[in-house]
Amino acid sequence: MMAIKSHHCCFSFIFLLLPLLLQLHSVKGDLQLNYYAQSCPNAEEIIKQQVIKLYNKHGNTAVSWVRNLFHDCMVKSCDASLLLETVNGIESEQKSDRSFGMRNFKYVKTIKDALEQECPGTVSCADIVSLSARDGIVLLGGPRIEMKTGRKDSKKSYLSEVENTIPNHNDSMELVLSRFQSIGIDTQGIVALLGAHSVGRVHCVNLVHRLYPTVDPTLDPDYAEYLKGRCPTPDPDPEAVLYSRNDRETPMILDNMYYKNLLKHKGLLVIDQQLTSDPTTSPFVEKMAADNGYFHDQFARAVLLLSENNPLTGDEGEVRKDCRYVNSE
Repeated sequence: MMAIKSHHCCFSFIFLLLPLLLQLHSVKGDLQLNYYAQSCPNAEEIIKQQVIKLYNKHGNTAVSWVRNLFHDCMVKSCDASLLLETVNGIESEQKSDRSFGMRNFKYVKTIKDALEQECPGTVSCADIVSLSARDGIVLLGGPRIEMKTGRKDSKKSYLSEVENTIPNHNDSMELVLSRFQSIGIDTQGIVALLGAHSVGRVHCVNLVHRLYPTVDPTLDPDYAEYLKGRCPTPDPDPEAVLYSRNDRETPMILDNMYYKNLLKHKGLLVIDQQLTSDPTTSPFVEKMAADNGYFHDQFARAVLLLSENNPLTGDEGEVRKDCRYVNSE
């Protein structure tokens, strides 16, 4: 009888423990801070040092890393599907018109090669996308963001879905808000994310419709004349180096000058200027224009939400050996 009770007690204990064990297994499959602490302890430092080295040689890489995060994570998942090239039935997302002007993909390989030398087959390209953006933001004068890792890489590309998920520069504010809200980013987070337009540049192809045949009445007249000087023809060559900086005052600093410019009717893109005219977003524009710390706080929060959109974890994806191609079976 004692043996039966003892056996029943052990069985009950295991039964009670089972949900906890399942929960722990589930947590292990999720993103976590310092995911590579055991498998590749220097992973995050290697990425950081490579990002710094590339920034010192090519300052615009920092802007590219931020844009990569946006274009990768908005489409389906933060899974490095953006980095896949067209080969073996895969059509690259980079072929989309929404990817116009994106560059520096070749330097992702530089970062990946450094990681492969240290820890072969360990660090995913999806984590490289997220962590390089994090470190690039710091180099641009933005906030330091503590990011979790453990993302896996997609074996698929989603070219057909890019236009349905990445907002266009001349979309309505309603559509832009709905796209971001669909992945859990609220209005003030969306306004903060668009503050990434504080850095980098825009090709004249995306500007001339505000200048020709007539100037957009929401543009400051003097600013419009400056833009016409940058974009002197209504039919610019997409292959030519014809562009304007997003922010003339602090073009490579991620700061609230972007919002100050919007309030002066110096928004570069239609979507930028709409932030001040839409009643749901304009209060946040004014608040961010007045307080750079508030902008940085909201930007950090929104970037974190973006970086954790529907990641592949555990056995859902793979760790690509080369970020441009899925692993051969």
